[in-house]
Amino acid sequence: MATSQEIESDMECSDNEDCYDYNDYYNNEDADVEQVDPTKDDPEYFDFKCLSEEEVERLLNETVEGLSNNLMILPSLAKVLLHTHCWNPTEVVRKYKENPQQTLIYAKIDPPALPENIILTSNYMTCPVCVTLQKMEKFIHLSCAHMFCKDCWITHFEVQISQGISTGISCMARDCVVLAPEDFVLQHLQHKTSIREKYQHFIFQDYVKSHPQLRFCPGPNCSTVIHSNEIKAKRSMCDQCKTVFCFKCGCDYHAPTDCQVIKKWLTKCADDSETANYISAHTKDCPKCHICIEKNGGCNHMQCYSCKHDFCWMCLGDWKSHGSEYYECSRYRENPNIAHESVHAQAREALKKYLHYYERWENHSKSLKLEEQTLDKLRSRINQKVMSGLGTWIDWQYLFTAAHLLAKCRYTLQYTYPFAYYMDAGPRKELFEYQQAQLEAEIENLSWKIERAETTDRGELENQMDIAEKRRTTLLKDFLDV
Repeated sequence: MATSQEIESDMECSDNEDCYDYNDYYNNEDADVEQVDPTKDDPEYFDFKCLSEEEVERLLNETVEGLSNNLMILPSLAKVLLHTHCWNPTEVVRKYKENPQQTLIYAKIDPPALPENIILTSNYMTCPVCVTLQKMEKFIHLSCAHMFCKDCWITHFEVQISQGISTGISCMARDCVVLAPEDFVLQHLQHKTSIREKYQHFIFQDYVKSHPQLRFCPGPNCSTVIHSNEIKAKRSMCDQCKTVFCFKCGCDYHAPTDCQVIKKWLTKCADDSETANYISAHTKDCPKCHICIEKNGGCNHMQCYSCKHDFCWMCLGDWKSHGSEYYECSRYRENPNIAHESVHAQAREALKKYLHYYERWENHSKSLKLEEQTLDKLRSRINQKVMSGLGTWIDWQYLFTAAHLLAKCRYTLQYTYPFAYYMDAGPRKELFEYQQAQLEAEIENLSWKIERAETTDRGELENQMDIAEKRRTTLLKDFLDV
C-alpha cells in the first residue's frame, strides 16, 4: 500500500523520479514466468539476433553477391538496386527482368532521357563549376554524361559527406537526378582518408536504415544492429547495452499499442503539455479530511497519513468498496448524446476524455519510477532480516522477483491507455476495458502485498504474481497486433 503524508514532511519522491531505469522491467529475465513453448505461450516472443557491424556487412554483401550473380550485373549496381528497393532481391529481379531500363531509371542509376552525344572538337574543355579550361582527361561523368573536372567532383563529395549525405549524392548538373554510386565516390576519395571513412560510415547507416529486417540499437553510443526476419512491433533487447525497444519503430516498447497509435498519443501529449502538467501534479486532497497529501509509492491504494482513510488515488473512491467497482474506475464513459451538443460542449467532452486517459497513463509512469523506492525498502528490510538470522539473502530473493514482475505488469498497463483512447466504441473495446481493469486490480493487489511483505505469506505472494502475469499475457494475446 502506498501511504500518504503531509507535503511538508516528504518531498523526496519527486527528486528521485529519474533514478529508475525503464529497461529493468524487461531485462530481468529471471523474473519472467517460465514458458514451455515461448513461440505459443508468450505473446511477446520475438526471434531476433544482435549483430556487429562486421556481421551486418557480411549479410549485406551476401545479398548483393546473390543478386549480382542472378542478374549478371556488377556488384556496385546490384547494391544500388537493393538499396532503392529496400533490400528485396525478389522484387528487384522481377522488375529488372520485366523492364531493365525503367528499373535503372527508377533507381536513379540512369537518367530519364538518354544523354546527347558529346562531339569533341578540342582536347580541352571548360568545367561548368570552376570555369577553368582543362584537358579532357581531367573530366569525368556519370551515366547522364554531365562533364565536370575531377577536382570539382572531389569538392562536391566532400561538401555532401560533411552534411551527412552518402547514398543521396547526385550529379552536380542542375535538375539532374542521377546518383553517384558507392564505387564511383570511393574511387575519387582514395587520398582523402578521413572523408572516405566518414562516407563509408554514413553509407553503412543508410543501408541498414533502408533494410526492413535490420534496426540500429537506440541505446547511447551502441553500434549493435538487431536482425529479424519478422518485421513486427515486438520487444527487442540489445545484448550489449541491454536497451529494450520496439523492433518495428525503434521507440520504447509499447505493447499492446501499435507504432502509429503511440506516435499519435505522444504527439498529443506533447501538444497538450500545459494541461497535462496541470492535472499530473503529485498532490491531491484526502476525500475525508481534505488534508493535502502526496503519493510516495506505486500502489493506488492510499491511506491518509492524518485520518487513516483508505481510498483510491485515481478516483478518490472508498477503497473498501472499490474492488467490485474497479472496472468503472479505469473505464471512460462517453456521453451518448455528445454528437447533438454544441461545438464547445464537444470540445469540453474531448478534453475530458483525453484527461481521463492521460491521468492514468501518467500515474502508471510515475508509479514505475516510485517502484525504485520500493526496491530500496526491500533491500533494507531483507538486510535487517538476514542480520537478525531470519533466513539467508537467497531465501528472500522472491521479493525482488515479485517487484520486477510488478514493474513489468505496470509497464504493460501504462501502454493500454493510449490503446483504449483511440479504440472505437463497441464489444471489442468493452472486452479490452474489462481485461484492463482486471489487470489493474491484480497489479494493485500485488503492489499491496509487496509493500507489506513482512506480514505476507510467500505462497500468497507467489500466487498473486501468477494471477497478475496471467492477466497481462491474456490481454496481450487478445489484443497485441502480431
